[in-house]
Amino acid sequence: MLAAGVGSRLGRGEAAPPKALLRFDGVSLLQRHLDILAHFGLLDLMLVVGHQASAIEAELSAIGMRERVRTCFNPDYRRSSLLSLWTLRDVLTAGQEVLYMDADVLYDWRLLERLLTSPHPSCILIDRNVEPDADFVDVRIRDGRIVAFGKAVPLADYDLRAEWIGFARFSADMAARLARAIEGYIQGDRADADYEKPMRDVILETAAFGVADATGLPWIEIDFAEDLERAHADILPRLVDLPQAAR
Repeated sequence: MLAAGVGSRLGRGEAAPPKALLRFDGVSLLQRHLDILAHFGLLDLMLVVGHQASAIEAELSAIGMRERVRTCFNPDYRRSSLLSLWTLRDVLTAGQEVLYMDADVLYDWRLLERLLTSPHPSCILIDRNVEPDADFVDVRIRDGRIVAFGKAVPLADYDLRAEWIGFARFSADMAARLARAIEGYIQGDRADADYEKPMRDVILETAAFGVADATGLPWIEIDFAEDLERAHADILPRLVDLPQAAR
């Protein structure tokens, strides 16, 4: 999970805590992630930190999750998200399936259920209710295969257009391919690129990558002040509580 960014587009200033610590009904986004992951028996999380890393460490201690979550610090967190993803290279090459998540998403737990129960070993989570904005990650699908993925993608012949929600599953092989793709960007003096670019390369190089459709379920990625307002006013009231047995 990536939680290293400054979140400057929210307009809160440098002193503001990381977006993973935004609170909704008194609960941080980070704790919400951890509660949902625990519901599915996922108890081992690697969290990439950067901006105000100590604040995230303090939150983990405050909610009693310090032993469950490992953190890795990206000293170049201001430079690019690709370098944050590169700090996870040992995870990506460990020979196990990897679940990738952006930390700045407020979402209903059933979205993650859609991703985890997908028949595709490697897949991305999408929403077909497309609402393009300045940080929109476009997904185009033709004949059941992803043919475009990224920001400001060129026009292409496609059957379906969707938005990437920011969560993905990678089989062990695909995770290793992603690590090699990131390394290629770094060795090619392209370390300033967004992390979606090497991810795009891996997704498009094989027909094995599928999609999990979460259309209709509430979620929002919080990048701008208007996103935060909508998160409180529209998304939060629509979230379904986790089953009590899992809490």
